[in-house]
Amino acid sequence: MGTGEFSSVGSAATEADKKKAETEVPKAPPRTVAVITPPQRTYARVIRISGLTEADKRAVLATRVAGVIDKLPVKQGDRIKTGDLVLMLAAEEKLSAVANAKQVLVQRKAELDAAERLAKTGNLAKLLLDTARSNLSSAQSLLDTAQAELDRNEVKAPFDGVIDRVPVELGSAVMQGGEVATILALDPVIARGEISERDLRYIKIGDEADVRMVNDQTVKGKVRYISRDASSATRTFRIEIAIPNADGAIPAGMTAEIALSAQPTDAVMLPRSVVTLGDKGDLGIRSVDKDDKVTFFPIDLVDDSPKGLVLGGIPSDARIIVAGQELVKEGDVVKPVDADQETLRKLMGETTGSTQ
Repeated sequence: MGTGEFSSVGSAATEADKKKAETEVPKAPPRTVAVITPPQRTYARVIRISGLTEADKRAVLATRVAGVIDKLPVKQGDRIKTGDLVLMLAAEEKLSAVANAKQVLVQRKAELDAAERLAKTGNLAKLLLDTARSNLSSAQSLLDTAQAELDRNEVKAPFDGVIDRVPVELGSAVMQGGEVATILALDPVIARGEISERDLRYIKIGDEADVRMVNDQTVKGKVRYISRDASSATRTFRIEIAIPNADGAIPAGMTAEIALSAQPTDAVMLPRSVVTLGDKGDLGIRSVDKDDKVTFFPIDLVDDSPKGLVLGGIPSDARIIVAGQELVKEGDVVKPVDADQETLRKLMGETTGSTQ
């Protein structure tokens, strides 16, 4: 006698195999993706920031005393040199005081010369000679004081520049401390902007920069200042670009775009469409390894050019997926094929008949 369970045979076995076959899901073939291996080249990272131009120096000139404007030899737009007279207040009494002090000085000097001649012959006591010298020093001090009082009625240019504004007229009265002119130094003219903390490490004093004005004029300058104190609101750092401006053609207050070239780095140029998001939300590209598995590389944006994105952080032998990257994920086994020229033209936004 036998006990237990016997396996199915004959028609019973056939039915069991059919049910097992129906429950099994057939394995999907690997997805086909188009890949390229772009050449590595050396690119200089371009940092673009918005800014505006401003004067190298700007001064609002004011009077040190109250009075009536007697001389106003400048007008708006005039170029002046350091020390040139901008304005003078009426000062008849002070002019008279200076003239009198000069006469007294001449007299005291003559008296000292006479006293020294007499002292040499022994006909003058040393005490009288000392008195003559003291009188000359006092006369010189009086002249200096009178001249200083007169100078307080004058306003002179503190540096070479251009008179930008003259809000007063000849003969008008002004109060002490009243604004009488604004002077600008526009050579060099300064392009000022704010650079992010991420890009700060890429620039240094003396680096060259291209500055494009709102009127499409492009000029070159050099970085002359980088702030070491970030703005608490934007976490950006102030930078200044000095631009030669001998003819004064570039005014202050004009909108400008500053382009700085960072240190060269190895990178590749790819169409914008190949950039995707990784599993962790990082911006990058998908590629295929030697085992035909999908891998992901975070990228560093070096530049955004009209021809495509210049990306760093990509291995030189990476087979980058340029078609189908959104349909696969990291770890998937795929069937890579080389992208044809037509696909590349479409990716780069070119027409079929354009040349590369």
